Amino acid sequence: MRARAAGLLLGFAADRVLGDPQRFHPVAGFGTTAASLERILYADSRGRGVAHTALLVGGTVALGVAVERRAPRLLATVVATWAVLGGRSLEREALAVHAHLEAGDLPAARQRLTHLVGRDTDNLDESEVARAVIESVAENTSDAVVAPLVWGAVFGVPGLLGYRAVNTLDAMIGHHNARYENYGWASARLDDLANLPGSRLSGVLVLITMPSRARAAAYAWRRDARAHPSPNGGVIEAAFAGALGIRLGGTNTYYGERVEHRAVMGDGRDARTDDIAQSSVLARRIGLFAAISSALISIRGGWSARGRSPLG
Repeated sequence: MRARAAGLLLGFAADRVLGDPQRFHPVAGFGTTAASLERILYADSRGRGVAHTALLVGGTVALGVAVERRAPRLLATVVATWAVLGGRSLEREALAVHAHLEAGDLPAARQRLTHLVGRDTDNLDESEVARAVIESVAENTSDAVVAPLVWGAVFGVPGLLGYRAVNTLDAMIGHHNARYENYGWASARLDDLANLPGSRLSGVLVLITMPSRARAAAYAWRRDARAHPSPNGGVIEAAFAGALGIRLGGTNTYYGERVEHRAVMGDGRDARTDDIAQSSVLARRIGLFAAISSALISIRGGWSARGRSPLG
């Protein structure tokens, strides 16, 4: 599995240097396919949503199996890892909001924030914008960096592509609104399951990469994570809050009508603009440690489409 380990590390490096592919991004192609299938299958039904999710995720995993069997493993893993990771682009978006706040341009910061979050941003003050950015950095570090690396370490290219399919579907249809409450149920639940290992590893990596704040981060994780509406988002957001010495959580508004009162994470002060930069540094460290950890896991063995035995 040394080729897989090297592929994960090189793919991670490609994401850090290049960010997301600017043209012909495979995730965009997957989204187009998913939207087309939705037009055919959609009904206000959990059963139709299960079919939608099964077809798309199953098809993506099958594609990953075919690629891993036919293409050079190192090259396939590098390309797949680069395509599914989103750490560099996440950092760029967070720092773009930070730059607008530093310049005193709150309206521009609110507008740029829409690239990161689904909540309404028009009436957020500076602290609320900073909080939203940090929550997005925390959750997406787990979802878009650590989790895909874990799945790639264990299952190779099928794991990388299959995980990203699950995560993308959740972003597209896993919403609590009139259209997707039933149709998106399967995608949302599958995403919760797929992110369980990555979110726990992310929490541990917060403690490792911020040793001076590890006790506060662990306390916030233990005390506050369970109150979050996501079984995974609460882990990483609480750990970030404790590590940065701030409070996350509070009231969010979605679609102009749904108000969600989220539990407060951490015991510190309200978020400030400079905390965005600190959260990006923390996320960068977590990504690096996750890449190294995943490479080590893959060396010990994992499932292979070429017939190797699972987990050693």
